[in-house]
Amino acid sequence: MNTMPQGADYLRILPEIILSIFGMIIMLLDPLLEERRRAKTLGIVGLIGALIALGSTLCMARQPGPGFWNMIQVDAFSVFFHFLVTAVTAVVILASYEYMEVQQIRAGEYYGLILFGAVGMCLMSSAVELVLIFIALEISSISTYILAGFRRRAAISSESSVKYFLLGSFATAFFLYGVALMFGATGSTSIPVIGQKLLAGPLAYTSIALMFVGLGFKVAAAPFHVWTPDVYEGAPAPVVGFMSTAPKAGVFAVLLRIIFEAHAPGSAWLIWAAAALSMTIGNVAALVQTNVKRLLAYSSIAHAGYLLMAFAALPANGIPSAMFYTATYAAMNVGAFAVISHFAGAGERYVTLEDYAGLGRRSPVLAATLTIFLSSLIGIPMTGGFFAKFYVFSAALQNNLIWLVIIGVLNSAVGAYYYLRIIVAMYMREPREETAVAPIPLALGSALAITVIATLYLGIVPGRVLEYASRSVEFLR
Repeated sequence: MNTMPQGADYLRILPEIILSIFGMIIMLLDPLLEERRRAKTLGIVGLIGALIALGSTLCMARQPGPGFWNMIQVDAFSVFFHFLVTAVTAVVILASYEYMEVQQIRAGEYYGLILFGAVGMCLMSSAVELVLIFIALEISSISTYILAGFRRRAAISSESSVKYFLLGSFATAFFLYGVALMFGATGSTSIPVIGQKLLAGPLAYTSIALMFVGLGFKVAAAPFHVWTPDVYEGAPAPVVGFMSTAPKAGVFAVLLRIIFEAHAPGSAWLIWAAAALSMTIGNVAALVQTNVKRLLAYSSIAHAGYLLMAFAALPANGIPSAMFYTATYAAMNVGAFAVISHFAGAGERYVTLEDYAGLGRRSPVLAATLTIFLSSLIGIPMTGGFFAKFYVFSAALQNNLIWLVIIGVLNSAVGAYYYLRIIVAMYMREPREETAVAPIPLALGSALAITVIATLYLGIVPGRVLEYASRSVEFLR
């Protein structure tokens, strides 16, 4: 066995290397730049790093196969999630330019932490070794714990960071204990080896359940969702857009590998129950919310439930629909929180439904953009959300999960109500006060344009993305 990594090994983690290098460059430049130039300069460096990492996924795709002594696996599946995470990172950095200035937040640590967090999220999608997955999960988590508390002058932001850290650490302990039990059951922490050796039994069931607790927390699936509303409400809006999409993409990639590649016994019932609970609790709780960030937090829980429906299906149907849903949700949710971050103003004062009253007259472009994202979250045709739900429900039906589909359809009807409340407020209600909405700056406009185009593209011509996702099935059997 060769004890030195080969050149191909480094190409297989090229996006992670680039993101790490640019994260370190940002941290080194931060104290050297003048105060007035610091935020935009470091934002540009972070954006360049994210875009280069995005492009480097093409180089990584040309080196498929295992790397670093079979701890990572580069295939169509991992390339898809690398592309998604780096794209989300670039859009969030674009959406953060104006926000950092308006909120008067120091930029160096912010952009550096976003890039470092993306490293962990990318690594999760290609890791096939449970200990490496744990390390990647912690890299991602530590960054988001800090980012959640970045509005230091707001007590609610510090509260959200502490809650997220304490509960997240507790959930991570469950995952690590599950990994230890899995090693006891199979003598290995490599997912392909586990798939060959794992047999149904008390130890196997317990290890799968414990790992699911840890991963379920990270994706805000019920009943491990209690942290989500408070953390989303207190965290900076662009950070919420980031932490509600990119970490979920990485964790869902891990879940797909564990469920389908390791052939985890007993996972079907766990996923069925978590999906039903997540959809129901998320949608019902969102009905009574008046804070838009809390409303979308419960929406995030519900969408985790829809996505878990795909996990309950067989690989041929479940994997493509889950991958497509993840991409669609990332586009529409990042865009929605980009709108919220701009409209909220200094100190995030305008975040209630009453504040959005009359937005269609005060800022027609902002209101129309948010309407597109909300329509996609509902699942209206011509948006990505329609096909995302269609493919997930179809995958579940093809595997005779009739009751789960019925629960999903009923919850989609419930969810339409609270999304429409926001649209009704924007176009059919008079504002409490005629507050002027700031013009949309270039960076934010670019981020919104990218997410709108992605949302509509996935809703009008979804075939290419779905075809690519379908080719990933063979790698997880």
